[in-house]
Amino acid sequence: MQREILWTGIGGQGIQLATELLAAAAVAEGRHAMFFGSYGGMMRGGNSDTTLVLGDAPVQSPPTIGATWSALVLHPAHAAGTLAKLRPDGLLVANSTLCTDIGGHPGAVVRIPATELATAAGSANAVTMVALGAFAAATRIAALDTLIGLLPEVLPAYRHRHIPANEAALRAGHRAAAPLVDAWAASGAPEEAAV
Repeated sequence: MQREILWTGIGGQGIQLATELLAAAAVAEGRHAMFFGSYGGMMRGGNSDTTLVLGDAPVQSPPTIGATWSALVLHPAHAAGTLAKLRPDGLLVANSTLCTDIGGHPGAVVRIPATELATAAGSANAVTMVALGAFAAATRIAALDTLIGLLPEVLPAYRHRHIPANEAALRAGHRAAAPLVDAWAASGAPEEAAV
C-alpha cells in the first residue's frame, strides 16, 4: 500500500522541512518513504513543491506521480499543477487563510486557516507545521507524538530555538482537524465529504 502526498506553496512556508518531518515520522513508525523537493530560484515567494510517497513496503520508483492520494496547498500561486493531479476521491488540505477560491474538489477537503493558526501559535513561519498537524489528524498518516519527537532531529541545530513554536503549530493544526480517513486502512477512502 502506498500513499502519495503532494505539497505546494511558496518559499519560506516550510514545505521542504515539513515533508522531511513527515517522511522521518513514517519511517520511525515502520513505513518506507521517498520524497523529492523542488523550488524556484527565489529565496522567498517562488514555488516550493514536494512529492512524498509513503508505503508499507519499499517504494520502488522515484516519486514522480501522475495522480495523488492527497495534496496540501498552502498558497494559491502555484497550486494548479498539484490540484490537477489530485484524484477525485483524494484528500485536499488547503490553507484557507490564503486559498479562498481553491475550486470545487469533489473529494474530502480540510480547510484550515494555517497562516492565522501559525501566527497565534507564535510563528508566522510555521504555516506548514499547522497544515501537517491537520493532515496527521485528518488521515492518521503519522502520530502527533512521533512528529513532535522528531523535530530536534529534522530541524538544523541553529534552528532548535524554533522547536517550541513548531510544536505549538503542529498541535494547533492537529486540534483544528477532525479524522476523515485512516491512511493505512485497506480502502483509504475519506469517511466524510468535507470539514
